[in-house]
Amino acid sequence: MEEEQLLANQNDYLEAGIHIATKMRSPGMKKFVYRVREDGLYLLDLKTIDTRIRTAAKLIASYNAKDVVVTASRIYAIVAAEKFAELIGAKFMKGRVTPGVFTNPNRNDYMEPKLIVISDSRNEKQAVNEASKVNMPIVALSDTDNSTKFIDVVIPCNNRGRKSLAFLYYLLAREVLKARGDIKSDQEFTHKMDEFEAKIEAKQLKQEAVN
Repeated sequence: MEEEQLLANQNDYLEAGIHIATKMRSPGMKKFVYRVREDGLYLLDLKTIDTRIRTAAKLIASYNAKDVVVTASRIYAIVAAEKFAELIGAKFMKGRVTPGVFTNPNRNDYMEPKLIVISDSRNEKQAVNEASKVNMPIVALSDTDNSTKFIDVVIPCNNRGRKSLAFLYYLLAREVLKARGDIKSDQEFTHKMDEFEAKIEAKQLKQEAVN
């Protein structure tokens, strides 16, 4: 693996833990696994993660920003995904998506996005179901225990870790802006990864675990 071929330094990827997955694996995620650690955790292939970020960024950039919606329900994902949506001009939906929001024109909150970015297909299953009913393309950050059903572009990653999510959405935002031509180089992307990283107190994490 050549470091210069990656979107970021290989050590930065490793330090963010973007490749460290769970001890469970869905059938659809098998092809993304690099190996299994001694403690049973699956490890994802860095090159594949990098390639999928590029693919997703190009797809997202091909849509008008107002036609893209980004969802996040976990605490660590919310800050990262909301910052990503803000920078690319997309709509952000926090928490669980209400049934009918994409499928029932009679709802007051009905909307017709053309592309959706999902932070966790298990936690945001309703969003996936809604999007699939209207044949909306779905980009999803997927850990090894996530289902890939209905997902058009899987970005294999640790979608629970604070640093992992911040790093991934940081890279994705940068690459979308580059693909659009809004910026021409990495150096023109002046935002810091810290802006994407959640600052969460222990009691908030305990509350999420309860919910």
